[in-house]
Amino acid sequence: MKAVLCKAFGPAETLVLEEVASPEPKKNEVLLQVHAAGVNFPDTLIIEGKYQFKPPFPFSPGGEAAGVVGAVGEKVSHVKPGDRVMALTGWGSFAEEVAVPGYSVMPIPDGMDFASAAAFGMTYGTSMHALKQRANLQPGETLLVLGASGGVGLAAVEIGKAMGAKVIAAASSEAKLEVAKAAGADVLINYSEGSLKDKLKEITGGQGVDVIYDPVGGDLFEEAFRSIAWNGRMLVVGFASGTIPSLPANLTLLKGASLVGVFWGSFAQRQPQDNAANFQQLFAWFAEGKIKPLVSQTYPLDKAADAINHLGQRKAVGKVVVTVR
Repeated sequence: MKAVLCKAFGPAETLVLEEVASPEPKKNEVLLQVHAAGVNFPDTLIIEGKYQFKPPFPFSPGGEAAGVVGAVGEKVSHVKPGDRVMALTGWGSFAEEVAVPGYSVMPIPDGMDFASAAAFGMTYGTSMHALKQRANLQPGETLLVLGASGGVGLAAVEIGKAMGAKVIAAASSEAKLEVAKAAGADVLINYSEGSLKDKLKEITGGQGVDVIYDPVGGDLFEEAFRSIAWNGRMLVVGFASGTIPSLPANLTLLKGASLVGVFWGSFAQRQPQDNAANFQQLFAWFAEGKIKPLVSQTYPLDKAADAINHLGQRKAVGKVVVTVR
């Protein structure tokens, strides 16, 4: 089979496409014939040795995939060969086949194509966990989404609306904000123009924002927190800006507010039943037309490095997908 390989930590240009042996699924694994693989921010980090996990060389990046079950281990009973499935792999999805633990594999809902399925798991899983378990977002509350045109940002906009919140989408350009508006955002803020804090004060009548969803980090982190409401919750989702910010601790005291970490991958492993319930709700919203992944660009397998760079340079709107079959 063909696979994109990382043989040493470095930029995406150092990845190579080679023929390798097909994996043999273990007793608890599923062999997935990959049709499409989602590109996510961790892919930009894992190939440079900057992610929480450092797989042994050589490895393929790609943390999520969709395709057809080729074979199952003897301990796997919830899917069978020929089933259309989506899977969270951690890495290994930029290949024609990947062996995945059975607990990470879910059937693809009716009406969802492979590209959409490959764009679904990580972004919607992360945003659902963030807004439900970590923020306890309530109907009628105000939700600010930073980086609102990216994969997790758009998912947060859609999920926030589905949960009954007033959603304020913030992004760096009018074009990106139009994408967030199409996803259901109620209010738009271009944070490349003027003060984010002043705009939020005006929008909320001085009350502040109940929940802040931040996958970007960087300079806007503290400014956003200074705009939080009493008993507000700020979700630390990621650092797409490349800068991990710090925060004066007295601000949490003055605001009676919480700074809340979001690590969906660990949550899915530690609380699999809660994660499964999240996805049942997400699939129901998908069937109702309330959420729909935006796949803005696709790249063939031999251009996977370009896909990673496109995301890493923060040019992507919605999701980028690598098509394999």
